[in-house]
This record gives sequence, C-alpha cells and structure tokens, in this order.
Amino acid sequence: MAKIEIAPINRVAVTTFVICISVGAIVSAIVHHPAPLIAGSLVGLYLLFAIKVVQQWEKVAVLRLGRYVGLRGPGLFHIIPVIETLSPYVDQRVRVASVSAESTLTRDTVPVNVDAIVFWLVWNAEKSILEVEDFVEAITMSAQTALRESIGRHELAQMITERETLGKELQRILDEKTNPWGITVQSVEIRDVRIPQALEDAMSRQAQAERERQARIILGQAETEISDKFVQAAAAYSENPTALHLRAMNMLYEAIKERGSMVIVPSSAVETMGLGGSLATAAIAKGQG
Repeated sequence: MAKIEIAPINRVAVTTFVICISVGAIVSAIVHHPAPLIAGSLVGLYLLFAIKVVQQWEKVAVLRLGRYVGLRGPGLFHIIPVIETLSPYVDQRVRVASVSAESTLTRDTVPVNVDAIVFWLVWNAEKSILEVEDFVEAITMSAQTALRESIGRHELAQMITERETLGKELQRILDEKTNPWGITVQSVEIRDVRIPQALEDAMSRQAQAERERQARIILGQAETEISDKFVQAAAAYSENPTALHLRAMNMLYEAIKERGSMVIVPSSAVETMGLGGSLATAAIAKGQG
C-alpha cells in the first residue's frame, strides 16, 4: 500500500550549503582567520535546513510549533528550522488506486471476484492534510468497502452487462465520502468480473441450450411459413392449369439446362403437360445439331 513520505533535502539547499562553506574558507584563507569559515559554515547549515523546494504538482503545509500557518508551493521557500516543520508533501495530480473484492456474494448469491480502479485527486491540500491521517490508505480502504457493498446490491447479470452503471454508482458513493477530506473521485472503472469455473461452464451450457432452442423455434416458424406459401400456390394453380404447366416446364428446363444432365419424367406427367411433341422436337433438333 502506498505511503506518503516527506521529501528529502533538496539539491538547492545542498548547493547553497557548499557555496557558503567554500566562500567562508576562501575568505578565511585571505584574512588568515577562522571566523569567516565558521560563519560561512553556520549560515550554510541554517540554509541547508531552511531552504525547501516544492514541485509544480505538490503542496506542503507549514506548522509553527505544531500550529498550522499555511500552505507552501510550488517553488522555492524557506522555513525557520526547529521552530517550523513541514507536513508530508501532497501530490495533486490525478492518481490511481487499484481495489479488488474476492469471493463476494452478489444479490443472487453468486460468489464473484471483482477488480476495479479508482481515479482520484486532491483538490484541497489543506483539508487532506488536516482532516485525515493517511488519505491514500483511506481512499483505498473506502473504495474496497464500497465495492463489496455495491456487489451485494446487484445481481450477477447486472454486474456483467452494466459495468459502467456500477462504476458511476461507486464514484458517487466515494465522492460523497472523500469530499470533506479535500479529495474528489473522478471515476471508477470495473476491470474484471470473475466467477467460479464450474458456474461459468454451467452458464455456457445454458446459453448453448438457449441458442439451440431459438434455432429450433426459427426453423419451425420457417416451415410454417413455407407450408402456408405452398397452400397459396396450390390454390392458385388449381384455378389455372396453364400456370401449373408453365411452372412444370420451367422446373424441367432448370433441371436439364446444365450440359450432360439427365432427367427422367413420368409418361403421365408428359401427357398431362402436353410435352410429348415439344420433347420430341427438342430431341430431333439436338440430334441434327
């Protein structure tokens, strides 16, 4: 778990310390007296602990004899050593916390493992320093607790299909809790929802069975529609025998138009459709060609 650390002594202070000692040593060598070196060392030592540098994205609180006197940063500033101290440095950039909930029961009593990430930032460094001891740990623990509570209020299907809605709900809950600390939660994203392997296999079989059921229903509907069309066609052909003969001739043509194909047609069908003369003429023409 991430911890807040006080920034180490900065390079500006170290450089100033070295310069003061060097100047004091040079002056002492010129006047042949150790007083400038001692004075330079004392001044350098004071500035070593007095000069502080805060990065552009940081803030720090100054405490004078334990009392809060204000924020400093970003940039260069100085404090009175011993009398004034600094709080931990506060990073005000957008930060990410990873949280997880293992073996947590959903509303329909399904154990799930959920991983989420929380995007948050400190918008008021003063509150974050004075209102909570370790706001990084507080954010992580609050997010984990809120995630478990949210899982218990939703069913498995909702968690799988409505991750964005779940993330917005968690963001709202966390933001209400962390705003008094000077922290805002920008968003919560659900990365993964995992269920036990046995349950996953059972759900897969259930989905496959449902797809097969739907396929059979569609096939049955298609058969019903086809039979209705056949009934309509039979009614139309029964009233118009010529149309039936034309349809039969078209089907026969479609069957024999491919070279080398052979179709056996019952003699009764030939006589019914009056195709005897037509087929004989076609055969003679083919033989002469």
